[in-house]
Amino acid sequence: MNIAAVFNALLVSVLAAVLWKYIKLREHVFMVEEELVLTRQSQELSQVQIDYHAALQALVEDGTRMVCTGRMHTDRICRFESLCYSTEAEEFVYFHSNSSVMLPNLGSRRFQPALLDLSSVEDHNTQYFNFVELPAAALKFMPKPVFVPDVALIANRFNPDNLMHVFHDDLLPIYYTMQQFSDLDLEARLFFMEGWSEGVHFDLYKLLSNKQPLLREQLKTLGRLLCFTKSYVGLSKITTWYQYGFVQPQGPKANILVSGNEIRQFTKFMTQKLNVSLEEGSSEEYIVVFSRTINRLILNEAELILALAQEFQMKTITVSLEEHSFSDIVRLISNASMLVSMHGAQLVMSLFLPRGATVVELFPYAINPEHYTPYKTLATLPGMDLQYIAWQNTDREDTVTYPDRPWDQGGIAHLDKAEQERIIKSTEVPRHLCCRNPEWLFRAYQDTKVNIPSLIHVIRQTVKSKPGPKKQKWSGSLYPGKSPPSSRGLDRCLNSRINGLLSE
Repeated sequence: MNIAAVFNALLVSVLAAVLWKYIKLREHVFMVEEELVLTRQSQELSQVQIDYHAALQALVEDGTRMVCTGRMHTDRICRFESLCYSTEAEEFVYFHSNSSVMLPNLGSRRFQPALLDLSSVEDHNTQYFNFVELPAAALKFMPKPVFVPDVALIANRFNPDNLMHVFHDDLLPIYYTMQQFSDLDLEARLFFMEGWSEGVHFDLYKLLSNKQPLLREQLKTLGRLLCFTKSYVGLSKITTWYQYGFVQPQGPKANILVSGNEIRQFTKFMTQKLNVSLEEGSSEEYIVVFSRTINRLILNEAELILALAQEFQMKTITVSLEEHSFSDIVRLISNASMLVSMHGAQLVMSLFLPRGATVVELFPYAINPEHYTPYKTLATLPGMDLQYIAWQNTDREDTVTYPDRPWDQGGIAHLDKAEQERIIKSTEVPRHLCCRNPEWLFRAYQDTKVNIPSLIHVIRQTVKSKPGPKKQKWSGSLYPGKSPPSSRGLDRCLNSRINGLLSE
């Protein structure tokens, strides 16, 4: 009986040992399979090979490392190794270990108000960046990370549906931020965290990198915890020239640090990426009228085109964002002698004009040109070499307003009668803050019949003969009235110091 009991006990022990070994083997297989899946997810982002086990071990042992440039959150860009992002919590995570680096170590001041601005728009409370701090040991209780092997530039787009914001706030700052750091080359990847969808101008963002930019919503499909092996967070503000009136009425920045030379280096890059071919030496000259098709219309556009062609003895053509490809618009504007347009975001395209060309900005009734100067400021930057002319409609009879439209399209029907009457009788929109001033919106969305003799007189005060000169020519044919449809050296020393700190 004792022998049977011993034998049974021995058998149970053996079976328990085998079962335990089987369970441990299954756990190991599961971990290997999980690592293989996570490795494949990482490599879906990039062709760069990654050793998942080594990357995970480095994250656990070394934690996150951060070194920043700049003294304030408004001028700070930070370089991270092993910065992570929880797609469930929509929070960045900094993991502490004995090897972590955090420079500057601000303590609670990191939340006064933020570590840095994710956008080039200064000190806007929707653009702040910060992170949650956790010990590296917490990784045991979190989803297994998916590693992003590409060098990443993490930023916010400010308003990707508005062309002025796209160029001024996003494309130029991204381009020169990438110039500032040598490993932010064309093989780096852009990550946009603001939450917007792609928008109508997303193809322009794709020109800045050989890799597809990724949006915040897309990150959820990659994993629950993403870890960027190397990333830069924030954008340089050195190329911005305008503030939009969030704190004080809009106007040029107090300390503009960019010149036309840097703008033209950027436009040369963009022109090349767009495969826009320019030919030298042609004598054909023409004027471009930017046509708006939805609001802020030129009601006598055809008459204006004929008058400009007759006055300056030059072909005059129209382009519009709705009817022409972006490449065609760049090609046409890059060789134009004059660009004429109503005030609006499309006028940022004047940065593609050749030296010596003229920008004519038309303002609707009651909108003072001196109060809204993003394109005047651009045209008059040193080195842009453009002539700028502003014309304002001063005749109430030459304007068509839309008081019954929704408020964000200039309607004022939601206001009380006294305020409606005051706005309709007003002859000038007072200086105001961004962005919902009803009097500004009412006047901004009106249509205008241009007083052509008045406009020609204003242009002739600056342009005495034919506008120009131009030095480049598009090879395609032009037709009156319609066009065919269709410094790496920046902060090198500082970058070297950052590399040294992160490699210690």
